[in-house]
Amino acid sequence: MNRALLAMMLAGATGMAAAQAAGAGADRIANEGTIGDRWMLAEGASLPGPVYPPHLAARGANACIALGYRIEPDGSTSGFRVLQQWNSESGASEPVEGFWGAFAQAGADAVSQWRFQPRPGVTPEPTFTVATLGFEGGHEPGGAAVNAHCRLADLAARLDELGKTRVDPLKPELDRLHQAERAAFRKEMMRKATSRP
Repeated sequence: MNRALLAMMLAGATGMAAAQAAGAGADRIANEGTIGDRWMLAEGASLPGPVYPPHLAARGANACIALGYRIEPDGSTSGFRVLQQWNSESGASEPVEGFWGAFAQAGADAVSQWRFQPRPGVTPEPTFTVATLGFEGGHEPGGAAVNAHCRLADLAARLDELGKTRVDPLKPELDRLHQAERAAFRKEMMRKATSRP
């Protein structure tokens, strides 16, 4: 076999292997409300909503987050990532330290309980999708008008905008946010304890 042909075959094999490696592990991306062609709610499962963070209840702000998550082949959820957020107090800005971390944790706590199963005849494949989660603070009406601030029409475009071509799990980031939330809560409790007569 001549060297030119051998070099071309090796280059082709290397290119094919690289292309397969790039595609390996890539999740199917599905916009909110479009997973029904392959997934359905697991038998006996429900979709519990998030709980408003108790330590922020006095603020009364309405808030929403677009929480990205991965449906694993076994139907469990993981890989939580906040893709967009809004609140009635300050828009997309964080009104106080730990605010977004508290809502991210509340959203992840709820969605981590969701369970799915593949539709009959469908081979389960990892799917990354998004849920718009609303939180009503009680000082003003919320609902669909609040959630509209976070709803994503094109998940793939939002991931590209955020610079993510591959979705990585958010657990370390949520842990960091949860630590910040606990620190802010301790700080507030210490402030209240020292301000009492």
